[in-house]
Amino acid sequence: MPHASSPAVSARMSRQANRNTDPEMAVRRLLHAAGHRYRLHRPVPGMPRRTMDIAFPGRRIAVFLDGCFWHGCPQHATSPKANGEWWRRKLDRNMSRDAETTERLVAEGWQVLRFWEHEPAEEVVRRIARAVADRPRA
Repeated sequence: MPHASSPAVSARMSRQANRNTDPEMAVRRLLHAAGHRYRLHRPVPGMPRRTMDIAFPGRRIAVFLDGCFWHGCPQHATSPKANGEWWRRKLDRNMSRDAETTERLVAEGWQVLRFWEHEPAEEVVRRIARAVADRPRA
């Protein structure tokens, strides 16, 4: 398997924020302001090292706010030209892991909501609030 194109690229990737991103913080602030209480970065049952961005455990609702580049947004995903094979494999693995995580949660009785980072926070919150209102406590 190819490697990152350089130690500098590898170091930069390791510093990439994967929690508390700007889109995630915007959604969390709006949810909180609307009176919704939630948990952050809850482990996905049976899947070590995987967490939900936002969880409503009592209602078994898992929310993921996916970055367009890292998770393969159909509108905004890009494929770097430098070290293209390595990047394609990396991004394909990310998308495969997302699908596997969703499948696992659904099998465990969770409702999974996935949003792209480019979606307006107000719309994301509206859809989350509707799911919370419509889903009874587990």
